[in-house]
Amino acid sequence: MFWTNFKRIARTGFMNFWRNGTVSLASVFMMTVTLLVIGFILFGSAVLNTSLNTLRDKVDITVTFVPTAAETDILSMKHSLETLSEVSLVTYTSREDALTAFTARHQNDQSILTALAELNGNPLGAELDVKAKDPSQYQSIADFLQSQSTLSTSGVSIVDHVNFYQNKVAIDRLSSIIRAADKLGLAIAIAFIILSILIAFNTIRLTIYIAREEISVMRLVGASTAYIQGPFVTVGIMYGLLATLASLILFLPITYWIGKVTANFFIGLNLFSYYLHNFPQVFLVLLGSGAFIGAVSSLWAIRRYLKV
Repeated sequence: MFWTNFKRIARTGFMNFWRNGTVSLASVFMMTVTLLVIGFILFGSAVLNTSLNTLRDKVDITVTFVPTAAETDILSMKHSLETLSEVSLVTYTSREDALTAFTARHQNDQSILTALAELNGNPLGAELDVKAKDPSQYQSIADFLQSQSTLSTSGVSIVDHVNFYQNKVAIDRLSSIIRAADKLGLAIAIAFIILSILIAFNTIRLTIYIAREEISVMRLVGASTAYIQGPFVTVGIMYGLLATLASLILFLPITYWIGKVTANFFIGLNLFSYYLHNFPQVFLVLLGSGAFIGAVSSLWAIRRYLKV
């Protein structure tokens, strides 16, 4: 009996969907646009977070010492840094190696090489490159470098420059951009979800109005509330399922087309590869969103206009 009623409800729901083909397609189209927006928010968040994580991974602290700093004092500081629990690696670059690297970087800039030759000496100081175990730990390392530990045995500071604060500004700005983009994306998604619910609501309301005589007959013959309401719930579910299917299909050419662009401009993240690799998660998010929109719109219309 249950299976028979289920098949009748599903068949009636399909009939109601096709009977109002134009308005049904309008609802599916609007839901598809909404799910596309939700999908692009997911992809945009992935791109921005990948860029931030890559930037964080490339960040380190470079401590540049004054040219007159004694190597023993620098190595002593290196040992002190290595004892910190936040530090994973400290690399020492001598003044001579720093000069060699600088010359190699500017080998095609004759003006810089000429100016360097006129100095009759090495103006560069030694360097320590400090890598933290976690990006969040750079602040404590920077605080340590600003403490009295940066002094030499003579009590004079041997540190000329610490580049952490410039990197911190870049990371903080990118983090702010990501937070702002997430908030904007959420606002846009909510606006489209509300619009989709309203359109689907009006479509199901129209379906209820068109089927009003059939509903009256079913009431007279004693049909249950679930049997009368079931087809309209089926219509809402169909909207969500078809919109999910359409959006998943559309994302294939869209992500393929822009995949190379994102790979070139967003630190190697190919959006097409990301879509394929994370397809189950994207599918569940879009299916859940489509089901939510369809269910809310159909139940709202039923509660308001279908009195049984």
